[in-house]
Amino acid sequence: MAKVTVRYWAAAKAAAGVAEESQDAATLAEALQAVRGRHPGELTRVLRRCSFLVDGDPVGTRAHETVRLTDGGTVEVLPPFAGG
Repeated sequence: MAKVTVRYWAAAKAAAGVAEESQDAATLAEALQAVRGRHPGELTRVLRRCSFLVDGDPVGTRAHETVRLTDGGTVEVLPPFAGG
């Protein structure tokens, strides 16, 4: 199990009520399941629309169960951004 920092941006940050938090998880799927349990409600809805970076690399369409986390790593939670 890795200890990672989960960073929330924009609508995800508002829904979680925090900018970042630590989480113990082996995969991205485990980390997201844990944060859904910690912040039920709006964050769960926001996460459905988010994209994710793990240690700076886009997850893209990879299954979250296959994305391994590393100790000391970072998961960035990026909701869709307007404008551009």
